[in-house]
Amino acid sequence: MSNWSLYLVRTRQGSLYTGITTDVERRLGEHQAGWPKGAKSLRGRGPLTLAFSVPVGNRAQASRLEWLVKQWSRQKKEDLVSGRIILPGEA
Repeated sequence: MSNWSLYLVRTRQGSLYTGITTDVERRLGEHQAGWPKGAKSLRGRGPLTLAFSVPVGNRAQASRLEWLVKQWSRQKKEDLVSGRIILPGEA
């Protein structure tokens, strides 16, 4: 079983991209490098910075949490990044 993480990347314009991976630093590097492995929606929007990451368990748990966070408003994501709220299941 791999340990998956949820992460949020901030773009130059301040928007937040949400994703999951088993290696946050590697994935951030792929996003920063752009094509072919970086997310299409992040191309040309750098510099990119890691705003938030947290280990979340297996891939199924990570995927469910990613879907949930992607439904959140920008303000709620900013609250997560700043620590004003926590993810469901965290204590």
